[in-house]
Amino acid sequence: MNSFKRDYLPVIAAVLAASVVSGIWYSSFLFGKQWIALRNQYLSVAPNADVAPWKPLVELIREVTVSYVLSRFIAQLGIDRLRGALSLGFWVWLGFPVTMLVGASLWDNKPWALSLIHGGDWFTKMLVMASVIMFTRRLAGTSAKDSVSQEPSNQGATRTLMDR
Repeated sequence: MNSFKRDYLPVIAAVLAASVVSGIWYSSFLFGKQWIALRNQYLSVAPNADVAPWKPLVELIREVTVSYVLSRFIAQLGIDRLRGALSLGFWVWLGFPVTMLVGASLWDNKPWALSLIHGGDWFTKMLVMASVIMFTRRLAGTSAKDSVSQEPSNQGATRTLMDR
């Protein structure tokens, strides 16, 4: 099995898909105007069109990290069906971004509406990323059986956790 197709291509495809999703989510067509207004109100700053040059790089690293972790989960769990990918995306979203966003609103007085906007973006991205990773692995010829044989720590995994 070509390791690029199995390990890297799904991550790259998911990062590209997540970038498209967030680009649309934060555009003026969906929640961009509300996001900017709430952000500026929360931070008490004037709108600023300039983005620090290091921020897109950090965002890319964040997306690659999330994609890689999702890809590892999909491989370890042997997920090879859309239902399993969507289920994983939902539970990862609920367990991580949601809990952090609720904490930011609860303890740091971040506006709940701002957390809802970010939470919706993360929900959409998690579903899309998990699905893209699963489909890319499938198109690359990587099946759940291949994942099990490639991942030695997967030998004790149970298939009842999710419909794969």
